[in-house]
Amino acid sequence: MLIEIQVALAKRPARMPFVVLLLGLLAARATARAELRAPDSAEVCGRCHRAIHAAWKASAHAKATEDPMFQDALRLAEEQFGGGARKACLGCHAPVAAMTGDLVLREKVSWEGVTCDYCHSIRDVTSEAGNAKARVEFSPVRSGPSRDASSMVHGTAYSRVHTSSLACASCHEYRNARGFPVLTTYTEWKNSPAAQEGRPCQSCHMYRVEGRVVEPRILRTSDAKVNLHQMPGSDTLEQLTRTVAANLSVAREGGQLKVVVSVTNRMAGHYVPTGSPLRQLVLELKVDSYDGQHFRAERAFRRAVADEDGTPLDREHIAVFRAARVLSDTRLAPGEKRNEEFAFPVPAGVSAQVAAAVWYFYSPAPRSGIQKRVTFLTLNRFVP
Repeated sequence: MLIEIQVALAKRPARMPFVVLLLGLLAARATARAELRAPDSAEVCGRCHRAIHAAWKASAHAKATEDPMFQDALRLAEEQFGGGARKACLGCHAPVAAMTGDLVLREKVSWEGVTCDYCHSIRDVTSEAGNAKARVEFSPVRSGPSRDASSMVHGTAYSRVHTSSLACASCHEYRNARGFPVLTTYTEWKNSPAAQEGRPCQSCHMYRVEGRVVEPRILRTSDAKVNLHQMPGSDTLEQLTRTVAANLSVAREGGQLKVVVSVTNRMAGHYVPTGSPLRQLVLELKVDSYDGQHFRAERAFRRAVADEDGTPLDREHIAVFRAARVLSDTRLAPGEKRNEEFAFPVPAGVSAQVAAAVWYFYSPAPRSGIQKRVTFLTLNRFVP
Protein backbone atom coordinates (compact mmCIF):
# COMPACT_ATOMS: atom_id res chain seq x y z
CA MET A 1 0.00 0.00 0.00
CA LEU A 2 2.76 2.46 0.90
CA ILE A 3 4.58 1.73 -2.34
CA GLU A 4 1.38 2.44 -4.25
CA ILE A 5 1.07 5.77 -2.45
CA GLN A 6 4.61 6.71 -3.49
CA VAL A 7 3.91 5.77 -7.09
CA ALA A 8 0.73 7.85 -7.03
CA LEU A 9 2.69 10.81 -5.73
CA ALA A 10 5.25 10.45 -8.48
CA LYS A 11 2.59 10.29 -11.21
CA ARG A 12 0.10 12.89 -9.93
CA PRO A 13 -0.69 15.74 -12.32
CA ALA A 14 1.22 18.91 -11.58
CA ARG A 15 -2.03 20.87 -11.11
CA MET A 16 -3.70 18.46 -8.67
CA PRO A 17 -5.05 20.59 -5.81
CA PHE A 18 -3.06 20.16 -2.60
CA VAL A 19 -6.19 19.58 -0.53
CA VAL A 20 -7.16 16.60 -2.73
CA LEU A 21 -3.70 15.09 -2.30
CA LEU A 22 -3.79 15.63 1.45
CA LEU A 23 -7.20 13.98 1.80
CA GLY A 24 -5.97 11.01 -0.23
CA LEU A 25 -2.94 10.57 2.02
CA LEU A 26 -5.02 10.81 5.18
CA ALA A 27 -7.46 8.22 3.85
CA ALA A 28 -4.60 5.85 2.96
CA ARG A 29 -3.08 6.32 6.39
CA ALA A 30 -6.39 5.56 8.11
CA THR A 31 -6.86 2.44 5.97
CA ALA A 32 -3.31 1.22 6.72
CA ARG A 33 -3.86 1.62 10.46
CA ALA A 34 -7.18 -0.19 10.25
CA GLU A 35 -5.41 -3.22 8.69
CA LEU A 36 -3.06 -3.61 11.63
CA ARG A 37 -3.91 -6.09 14.35
CA ALA A 38 -2.49 -5.94 17.84
CA PRO A 39 -0.70 -8.15 18.50
CA ASP A 40 0.35 -9.16 15.01
CA SER A 41 3.11 -11.27 13.48
CA ALA A 42 6.64 -9.91 13.29
CA GLU A 43 6.42 -10.56 9.54
CA VAL A 44 4.03 -7.62 9.31
CA CYS A 45 6.54 -5.37 11.08
CA GLY A 46 9.26 -6.65 8.75
CA ARG A 47 7.53 -5.23 5.69
CA CYS A 48 8.74 -1.76 6.68
CA HIS A 49 11.45 -2.50 9.29
CA ARG A 50 13.47 -4.99 7.26
CA ALA A 51 16.91 -4.48 8.81
CA ILE A 52 15.54 -4.69 12.34
CA HIS A 53 13.42 -7.74 11.51
CA ALA A 54 16.34 -9.58 9.90
CA ALA A 55 18.50 -9.03 12.99
CA TRP A 56 15.71 -10.04 15.36
CA LYS A 57 15.09 -13.26 13.38
CA ALA A 58 18.62 -14.37 14.29
CA SER A 59 18.16 -13.63 18.00
CA ALA A 60 17.45 -15.88 20.97
CA HIS A 61 14.30 -13.81 21.50
CA ALA A 62 12.91 -14.89 18.11
CA LYS A 63 13.74 -18.54 18.85
CA ALA A 64 12.61 -18.51 22.47
CA THR A 65 9.53 -20.66 21.80
CA GLU A 66 10.68 -22.95 19.00
CA ASP A 67 14.07 -23.78 20.55
CA PRO A 68 14.16 -27.60 20.95
CA MET A 69 15.80 -27.24 24.37
CA PHE A 70 12.93 -25.07 25.59
CA GLN A 71 10.34 -27.39 24.06
CA ASP A 72 11.90 -30.33 25.90
CA ALA A 73 11.87 -28.46 29.21
CA LEU A 74 8.31 -27.22 28.60
CA ARG A 75 7.01 -30.72 27.96
CA LEU A 76 8.69 -32.10 31.08
CA ALA A 77 7.44 -29.18 33.21
CA GLU A 78 3.86 -29.68 32.08
CA GLU A 79 4.03 -33.45 32.64
CA GLN A 80 5.34 -33.02 36.17
CA PHE A 81 3.73 -29.79 37.37
CA GLY A 82 0.62 -29.36 35.19
CA GLY A 83 -0.84 -26.58 33.05
CA GLY A 84 0.13 -23.85 35.50
CA ALA A 85 3.78 -24.61 34.80
CA ARG A 86 3.15 -24.32 31.06
CA LYS A 87 1.65 -20.86 31.45
CA ALA A 88 4.51 -19.75 33.70
CA CYS A 89 7.12 -20.89 31.16
CA LEU A 90 5.30 -19.32 28.21
CA GLY A 91 5.03 -16.07 30.16
CA CYS A 92 8.64 -15.33 29.15
CA HIS A 93 9.27 -17.63 26.19
CA ALA A 94 5.99 -16.80 24.40
CA PRO A 95 4.58 -13.79 26.24
CA VAL A 96 1.95 -12.97 23.60
CA ALA A 97 0.57 -16.50 23.91
CA ALA A 98 0.41 -16.19 27.70
CA MET A 99 -1.33 -12.82 27.51
CA THR A 100 -3.87 -13.80 24.86
CA GLY A 101 -4.55 -17.24 26.32
CA ASP A 102 -3.21 -19.09 23.26
CA LEU A 103 -1.37 -21.64 25.42
CA VAL A 104 -1.58 -24.33 22.73
CA LEU A 105 0.26 -21.97 20.37
CA ARG A 106 -2.18 -21.94 17.47
CA GLU A 107 -1.37 -18.43 16.27
CA LYS A 108 1.82 -17.63 14.36
CA VAL A 109 2.56 -14.68 16.62
CA SER A 110 2.47 -17.05 19.60
CA TRP A 111 5.33 -19.05 18.09
CA GLU A 112 7.45 -15.95 17.53
CA GLY A 113 8.89 -15.92 21.03
CA VAL A 114 9.64 -12.47 22.37
CA THR A 115 8.20 -10.74 19.35
CA CYS A 116 7.96 -7.14 18.11
CA ASP A 117 4.43 -6.38 19.25
CA TYR A 118 5.16 -7.63 22.76
CA CYS A 119 8.26 -5.53 23.45
CA HIS A 120 6.92 -2.46 21.67
CA SER A 121 3.61 -2.64 23.53
CA ILE A 122 5.30 -2.44 26.94
CA ARG A 123 4.30 0.79 28.66
CA ASP A 124 5.97 0.27 32.03
CA VAL A 125 7.61 -2.32 34.29
CA THR A 126 7.07 -2.46 38.04
CA SER A 127 9.37 -4.30 40.44
CA GLU A 128 8.42 -3.07 43.90
CA ALA A 129 7.27 -6.44 45.27
CA GLY A 130 7.83 -9.99 44.08
CA ASN A 131 8.60 -10.61 40.43
CA ALA A 132 8.86 -7.65 38.07
CA LYS A 133 5.75 -7.22 35.94
CA ALA A 134 5.46 -5.56 32.55
CA ARG A 135 2.38 -3.46 31.81
CA VAL A 136 1.53 -4.27 28.21
CA GLU A 137 -1.12 -2.57 26.08
CA PHE A 138 -1.80 -4.06 22.66
CA SER A 139 -3.03 -1.13 20.59
CA PRO A 140 -2.26 0.77 17.35
CA VAL A 141 0.51 2.59 19.24
CA ARG A 142 4.05 1.16 19.39
CA SER A 143 6.39 2.35 22.15
CA GLY A 144 10.17 2.57 21.97
CA PRO A 145 13.32 4.52 22.86
CA SER A 146 13.09 7.14 20.09
CA ARG A 147 11.70 10.58 20.94
CA ASP A 148 11.14 11.66 17.34
CA ALA A 149 9.72 8.47 15.79
CA SER A 150 6.77 8.79 13.44
CA SER A 151 4.85 6.40 11.22
CA MET A 152 2.12 6.52 8.59
CA VAL A 153 0.98 3.05 9.66
CA HIS A 154 0.82 3.12 13.46
CA GLY A 155 1.06 5.50 16.36
CA THR A 156 4.38 5.97 18.16
CA ALA A 157 5.21 6.83 21.76
CA TYR A 158 8.50 7.50 23.51
CA SER A 159 9.08 5.03 26.34
CA ARG A 160 11.65 5.73 29.02
CA VAL A 161 11.53 2.13 30.23
CA HIS A 162 12.89 0.98 26.85
CA THR A 163 16.14 2.81 27.61
CA SER A 164 16.61 1.13 31.00
CA SER A 165 17.47 -2.35 32.27
CA LEU A 166 14.03 -2.47 33.88
CA ALA A 167 12.66 -3.41 30.44
CA CYS A 168 14.47 -6.75 30.78
CA ALA A 169 13.58 -7.44 34.41
CA SER A 170 10.21 -9.11 33.94
CA CYS A 171 11.85 -12.10 32.24
CA HIS A 172 15.46 -11.98 33.38
CA GLU A 173 14.63 -12.00 37.10
CA TYR A 174 12.42 -14.70 38.61
CA ARG A 175 11.47 -16.01 42.05
CA ASN A 176 9.54 -19.26 42.22
CA ALA A 177 6.61 -20.03 44.53
CA ARG A 178 9.08 -20.91 47.30
CA GLY A 179 10.52 -17.41 47.09
CA PHE A 180 13.83 -18.69 45.74
CA PRO A 181 15.54 -16.43 43.17
CA VAL A 182 16.01 -18.79 40.23
CA LEU A 183 17.04 -16.05 37.79
CA THR A 184 18.98 -13.11 39.21
CA THR A 185 20.40 -11.28 36.18
CA TYR A 186 18.64 -7.97 36.86
CA THR A 187 19.72 -7.96 40.52
CA GLU A 188 23.28 -8.83 39.49
CA TRP A 189 23.26 -5.83 37.16
CA LYS A 190 21.79 -3.51 39.84
CA ASN A 191 24.68 -4.39 42.15
CA SER A 192 27.35 -4.07 39.46
CA PRO A 193 29.70 -1.24 38.42
CA ALA A 194 27.73 -1.08 35.16
CA ALA A 195 24.63 0.10 37.02
CA GLN A 196 26.63 2.66 38.99
CA GLU A 197 28.10 3.98 35.73
CA GLY A 198 24.66 4.19 34.10
CA ARG A 199 25.24 1.41 31.59
CA PRO A 200 21.96 -0.48 31.06
CA CYS A 201 21.60 -3.94 29.53
CA GLN A 202 20.97 -2.36 26.13
CA SER A 203 24.48 -0.85 26.04
CA CYS A 204 25.95 -4.37 25.64
CA HIS A 205 23.10 -6.35 24.11
CA MET A 206 21.43 -3.72 21.89
CA TYR A 207 24.23 -1.33 21.02
CA ARG A 208 23.87 1.00 18.03
CA VAL A 209 24.91 -0.34 14.62
CA GLU A 210 24.64 0.73 10.99
CA GLY A 211 21.15 0.12 9.69
CA ARG A 212 17.82 1.64 8.78
CA VAL A 213 14.86 1.93 11.12
CA VAL A 214 12.55 2.04 8.10
CA GLU A 215 13.14 0.90 4.53
CA PRO A 216 14.13 3.87 2.30
CA ARG A 217 11.40 2.86 -0.16
CA ILE A 218 8.87 3.61 2.59
CA LEU A 219 10.45 6.64 4.22
CA ARG A 220 13.67 8.38 3.29
CA THR A 221 15.72 9.50 6.28
CA SER A 222 19.32 10.46 6.98
CA ASP A 223 19.39 8.30 10.11
CA ALA A 224 21.62 5.26 9.48
CA LYS A 225 21.85 3.93 13.05
CA VAL A 226 19.64 1.40 14.79
CA ASN A 227 19.71 -0.62 18.01
CA LEU A 228 20.98 -4.14 17.35
CA HIS A 229 17.93 -6.39 17.58
CA GLN A 230 20.01 -9.54 17.21
CA MET A 231 20.70 -9.06 20.94
CA PRO A 232 23.76 -11.35 21.29
CA GLY A 233 23.79 -13.18 24.62
CA SER A 234 25.83 -15.56 26.71
CA ASP A 235 25.56 -18.42 24.24
CA THR A 236 26.96 -16.51 21.24
CA LEU A 237 30.58 -16.60 20.17
CA GLU A 238 30.59 -12.84 19.66
CA GLN A 239 29.44 -11.99 23.16
CA LEU A 240 31.55 -14.64 24.90
CA THR A 241 34.77 -13.47 23.26
CA ARG A 242 33.98 -9.84 24.14
CA THR A 243 33.19 -10.70 27.74
CA VAL A 244 35.65 -13.34 28.95
CA ALA A 245 39.44 -13.12 28.77
CA ALA A 246 41.96 -15.78 29.77
CA ASN A 247 45.73 -16.16 30.11
CA LEU A 248 47.88 -19.27 30.56
CA SER A 249 51.22 -19.51 32.38
CA VAL A 250 53.39 -22.54 33.22
CA ALA A 251 56.36 -23.15 35.52
CA ARG A 252 58.30 -26.07 36.95
CA GLU A 253 58.37 -26.44 40.70
CA GLY A 254 59.53 -29.35 42.88
CA GLY A 255 59.32 -32.02 40.19
CA GLN A 256 55.90 -30.85 39.07
CA LEU A 257 54.51 -28.79 36.24
CA LYS A 258 52.49 -25.89 37.67
CA VAL A 259 49.85 -24.35 35.43
CA VAL A 260 47.90 -21.17 36.18
CA VAL A 261 44.98 -20.06 34.05
CA SER A 262 43.60 -16.61 34.82
CA VAL A 263 40.00 -16.04 33.76
CA THR A 264 38.43 -12.57 33.78
CA ASN A 265 34.87 -11.29 33.40
CA ARG A 266 35.97 -8.07 31.74
CA MET A 267 32.73 -6.83 30.14
CA ALA A 268 29.50 -8.23 31.57
CA GLY A 269 27.42 -6.18 33.98
CA HIS A 270 26.29 -9.44 35.59
CA TYR A 271 27.79 -12.74 36.68
CA VAL A 272 29.17 -15.11 34.04
CA PRO A 273 27.33 -17.26 33.30
CA THR A 274 24.01 -15.73 34.29
CA GLY A 275 20.42 -16.90 33.97
CA SER A 276 19.55 -20.57 34.42
CA PRO A 277 21.47 -22.43 37.18
CA LEU A 278 22.17 -25.12 34.59
CA ARG A 279 24.37 -22.83 32.53
CA GLN A 280 28.09 -23.35 32.99
CA LEU A 281 31.37 -21.85 31.89
CA VAL A 282 33.92 -24.67 31.81
CA LEU A 283 37.71 -24.44 31.86
CA GLU A 284 39.29 -27.61 30.48
CA LEU A 285 43.02 -28.24 30.76
CA LYS A 286 45.00 -30.99 29.03
CA VAL A 287 48.68 -31.85 29.47
CA ASP A 288 50.43 -34.32 27.16
CA SER A 289 54.00 -35.13 28.22
CA TYR A 290 56.59 -36.49 25.84
CA ASP A 291 57.11 -39.60 28.00
CA GLY A 292 53.60 -40.76 27.12
CA GLN A 293 51.56 -39.40 30.04
CA HIS A 294 48.22 -37.65 29.51
CA PHE A 295 46.45 -35.52 32.09
CA ARG A 296 43.11 -33.73 32.09
CA ALA A 297 41.53 -31.34 34.62
CA GLU A 298 38.37 -29.26 34.60
CA ARG A 299 36.88 -26.35 36.53
CA ALA A 300 33.25 -25.27 36.20
CA PHE A 301 31.94 -21.77 36.85
CA ARG A 302 28.27 -22.16 37.80
CA ARG A 303 25.60 -21.69 40.46
CA ALA A 304 24.49 -25.09 41.76
CA VAL A 305 21.05 -25.22 43.38
CA ALA A 306 19.11 -27.79 45.42
CA ASP A 307 15.58 -28.48 46.61
CA GLU A 308 14.38 -28.07 50.21
CA ASP A 309 15.97 -31.42 51.15
CA GLY A 310 19.35 -30.42 49.76
CA THR A 311 19.13 -32.66 46.69
CA PRO A 312 21.10 -31.13 43.79
CA LEU A 313 18.92 -30.24 40.80
CA ASP A 314 20.21 -30.91 37.30
CA ARG A 315 17.04 -30.45 35.23
CA GLU A 316 15.75 -27.07 34.13
CA HIS A 317 12.05 -27.59 34.83
CA ILE A 318 12.73 -28.92 38.34
CA ALA A 319 15.22 -26.17 39.14
CA VAL A 320 12.73 -23.49 38.11
CA PHE A 321 9.87 -24.76 40.29
CA ARG A 322 11.61 -26.65 43.11
CA ALA A 323 14.90 -24.85 43.79
CA ALA A 324 15.11 -23.66 47.40
CA ARG A 325 18.79 -23.14 48.19
CA VAL A 326 22.22 -22.48 46.67
CA LEU A 327 24.79 -25.22 47.14
CA SER A 328 27.68 -23.30 45.60
CA ASP A 329 28.33 -20.32 43.35
CA THR A 330 31.63 -20.27 41.46
CA ARG A 331 30.59 -17.85 38.73
CA LEU A 332 32.66 -14.82 37.78
CA ALA A 333 31.36 -11.56 39.21
CA PRO A 334 31.45 -8.40 37.08
CA GLY A 335 35.08 -7.33 36.69
CA GLU A 336 36.40 -10.34 38.60
CA LYS A 337 39.72 -11.98 37.71
CA ARG A 338 40.35 -15.45 39.09
CA ASN A 339 43.50 -17.57 38.96
CA GLU A 340 42.86 -21.30 38.62
CA GLU A 341 45.92 -23.36 39.65
CA PHE A 342 46.81 -26.91 38.60
CA ALA A 343 49.79 -29.24 39.25
CA PHE A 344 50.84 -32.28 37.20
CA PRO A 345 53.60 -34.86 37.86
CA VAL A 346 55.77 -33.97 34.86
CA PRO A 347 59.42 -34.02 36.03
CA ALA A 348 62.15 -31.70 34.82
CA GLY A 349 63.68 -32.73 31.52
CA VAL A 350 60.39 -34.06 30.12
CA SER A 351 58.80 -31.78 27.56
CA ALA A 352 55.03 -31.29 27.53
CA GLN A 353 52.26 -29.68 25.54
CA VAL A 354 49.72 -27.72 27.61
CA ALA A 355 46.33 -26.83 26.13
CA ALA A 356 43.48 -24.93 27.78
CA ALA A 357 39.99 -24.35 26.43
CA VAL A 358 37.09 -22.32 27.82
CA TRP A 359 33.59 -23.26 26.73
CA TYR A 360 29.99 -22.40 27.50
CA PHE A 361 27.72 -25.35 28.25
CA TYR A 362 23.98 -25.63 28.76
CA SER A 363 21.62 -28.61 28.81
CA PRO A 364 18.13 -28.24 30.34
CA ALA A 365 17.73 -32.02 30.67
CA PRO A 366 21.09 -33.83 30.73
CA ARG A 367 19.72 -37.20 29.66
CA SER A 368 17.85 -35.78 26.67
CA GLY A 369 20.96 -35.42 24.52
CA ILE A 370 19.99 -31.86 23.54
CA GLN A 371 22.60 -29.39 24.63
CA LYS A 372 24.53 -26.31 23.62
CA ARG A 373 28.30 -26.09 23.77
CA VAL A 374 30.31 -23.14 22.46
CA THR A 375 34.12 -23.22 22.65
CA PHE A 376 35.35 -19.64 22.46
CA LEU A 377 38.86 -19.55 23.93
CA THR A 378 41.85 -21.85 23.34
CA LEU A 379 45.35 -21.40 24.77
CA ASN A 380 48.48 -23.50 24.13
CA ARG A 381 51.98 -23.64 25.59
CA PHE A 382 54.96 -25.89 24.79
CA VAL A 383 57.09 -26.61 27.87
CA PRO A 384 60.63 -27.74 26.96
